[in-house]
Amino acid sequence: MRLILLGPPGAGKGTQAQRLVAKHGIVQLSTGDMLRAAVKAGTPVGLRAKDIMDRGDLVPDEIVVAIVSDRIDEPDASNGFILDGFPRTVAQAEALEKMLAEKGLRLDGVIELKVDEDILIKRIESRIAEMRARGEALRKDDDPGVLKSRLEVYRRQTAPLIDYYREKGTLRAVDGMAPIDDVSAAINWIFQKSPGGDETSENPAKARKKQRKPAKAAAKPKPAAKSGRKTPASKAKAGSTKSKGGARRAKKASGKPARKADRKAAKKARPGASRKPGRRY
Repeated sequence: MRLILLGPPGAGKGTQAQRLVAKHGIVQLSTGDMLRAAVKAGTPVGLRAKDIMDRGDLVPDEIVVAIVSDRIDEPDASNGFILDGFPRTVAQAEALEKMLAEKGLRLDGVIELKVDEDILIKRIESRIAEMRARGEALRKDDDPGVLKSRLEVYRRQTAPLIDYYREKGTLRAVDGMAPIDDVSAAINWIFQKSPGGDETSENPAKARKKQRKPAKAAAKPKPAAKSGRKTPASKAKAGSTKSKGGARRAKKASGKPARKADRKAAKKARPGASRKPGRRY
């Protein structure tokens, strides 16, 4: 699984990336972490990046892409990866696509976590108030002004990636304001429909709705259709159930000759039965 999570600061990309790493056994690749690792390892690309950063300049796209290319060639990334913080611009996205194509790879998808920026700012303000009430130290990012500035940069540089990946048909949007578990379930459902996903491909919301419905009773078997042709067994049964009139006629026809013969035999058996009555003299 190879994917990108898009969304403004505070959308929960880091939380969802960690869950995907644990579930699918893939790695999360952060541009900043990869740059620092390359510099520390003293790789050719890392040394070039170090010289540029030491001068205070931004690392050009071709060097960032080269560092990403070296990182996904490592064994732990063979099962897949999540890109965090890259690409940030359409130019970087085009360079990434070209680099992956040279390796015979492609992205499985791009997930956009859709959020309400006004609600994100209110959440930051509420968190700051709670931390101050507890006497906790604030982080640099715990500042509504900083968040507003980062949101502006995102809209200007990174938001165009949404249209870029939508036109390619790889973009899928998820409600980032939903509970964390629901966001995770929605992301997993999207990738379960790909060859690398789980067996089921049913939307979690539809699955929960289906579970609330009672199971349908098993359909009763339909009786076999009657045939117009009679089998030998049915003919025999039909022959044994003749009408009463037919039975009487059959009995009379078969019994009449027998009764007539019996009367003749009885008459011959009586004494004098064969003589004709004569005159008296």
